Amino acid sequence: MIDLFKKAYSSAEIYQQSVIEKEGTLFFMIRYKSQPYLVIGSEEKKSDYFSFHGERIDLDGGIYLKCDLSAHNAGCLRSLFPFTKPVPAGKRNSYGLGDRLGNAGAAHVKAIRETEFFPVLAQQSIRELERTGRTAEEVLDAASWAVFREGYKDGFGADGDHLKTTEDIDLMMNAGFTMFTIDPSDYVVNEAINMSHKELMHHFENLPWNMLDDQPEKFLERVGRVDVLLHDGYKLSPSMNEILTGMVKYGRVITHTKMLADYIKQTWPDYPAELELSVDETDQPTTLTEHYLIASELARLGVDLVSLAPRFCGDFEKGVDFRGDLDQFRDEYLQHLAIAGMFGGYKLSIHSGSDKFSVYEVIGSINAGVVHVKTAGTSYLEALRTVAEVNPELFFQILEFSKKRFNEDKKTYHISGLPENIPDLSSMKGDDLKNLLDQDGARQVLHVAYGSVLHGQGEISKKFKKEIMNALELHQDLYESNLVKHFRRHLRPFG
Repeated sequence: MIDLFKKAYSSAEIYQQSVIEKEGTLFFMIRYKSQPYLVIGSEEKKSDYFSFHGERIDLDGGIYLKCDLSAHNAGCLRSLFPFTKPVPAGKRNSYGLGDRLGNAGAAHVKAIRETEFFPVLAQQSIRELERTGRTAEEVLDAASWAVFREGYKDGFGADGDHLKTTEDIDLMMNAGFTMFTIDPSDYVVNEAINMSHKELMHHFENLPWNMLDDQPEKFLERVGRVDVLLHDGYKLSPSMNEILTGMVKYGRVITHTKMLADYIKQTWPDYPAELELSVDETDQPTTLTEHYLIASELARLGVDLVSLAPRFCGDFEKGVDFRGDLDQFRDEYLQHLAIAGMFGGYKLSIHSGSDKFSVYEVIGSINAGVVHVKTAGTSYLEALRTVAEVNPELFFQILEFSKKRFNEDKKTYHISGLPENIPDLSSMKGDDLKNLLDQDGARQVLHVAYGSVLHGQGEISKKFKKEIMNALELHQDLYESNLVKHFRRHLRPFG
């Protein structure tokens, strides 16, 4: 059947790993005139072709349906082939591979399939959806087509990132996501570290104790006796001030997380959902006492976490390597890992994980516990690297536009890169432009402007999006090669 189709469509590239038979019918993906399609073939006419929509092609000896990668057809694909549906990762090493353009998934699979990591291929935050103009359904569809194209049957996850409300959860649930990352940053009281004892007691006593299913006196009696051994004999024995500060800072984080966890259980009782808690977007690093209080209270309240993202020491800026003391990171990571082990062995989650190569080396050398790493912007930057190689003029325009947008677009990011630190572009040519993607300042300027470039106001953004996608379609092999190389560098330090 494939040979017959290939004879008629000699210029089509057939993705051999996608070939699969189901009930006497052959399914496979092709690339034809730079566009991907699903092809369904049989020796005789099928009644409805499993409800797929497409163009019927009659050949001598076979009947085929050439299908666009539409939302309808993606739904049919997931119904017919369970491996194209996301599943929970569980408490095993996993890697989040955000894809803001919807065309990086196959390369992500190629990079990760020989590793021990479980891939979370559909990963997108509410903010990313808004800034790219995509829907949660489109994100999941892209991942489903990617695993089918690559014949990847080992399972993948779908993470609705930085969810703040029940409406956010419903949005991702309805789309078919399986991992839900709670962002309680609106409930963090960063000012707690500067409060007097009297102020701390006032705020502590006014926490929503009914939601905590506790009373202030009983809490202090119980937690005030905490004296636990962590890694390598380190004893966690927090002072009263540390306990009060931690609860004032995170008490409402705990109750908000409990509320959302209960909402999932009550509204979606049979749904295979797993929960991550993100407390990385705070003004100060998460102390061991704070981590212990969050974890112990959530465990007491019956909230099971698959992962938790503390704010670690040092700077985890977007798109560049870790800036800080790696010895300190290692020491604190081991203690955080010990706390995670006390409460179910959830994963420590590394947010803003793109390009943190020195951190990967540390975690890989520890070789203990389980980890989840989240990346997103770095795949977009590899797309721009490809654009710089094949269409330097377009890349030049995007960079200049991103520089103009920088002051506005950087507002929601913690970065130190500046447009003025980018070398003069006027004398640069192909390789020079491409190599800007290895320069921290250029990476961060390009990173923060992705929303304006892909889905900003005005015709210029529509032009950028169209021309970027065209360049990547025409040079798909180079683009995927760049991605695979880049992510193997991410994954290699873990062994």
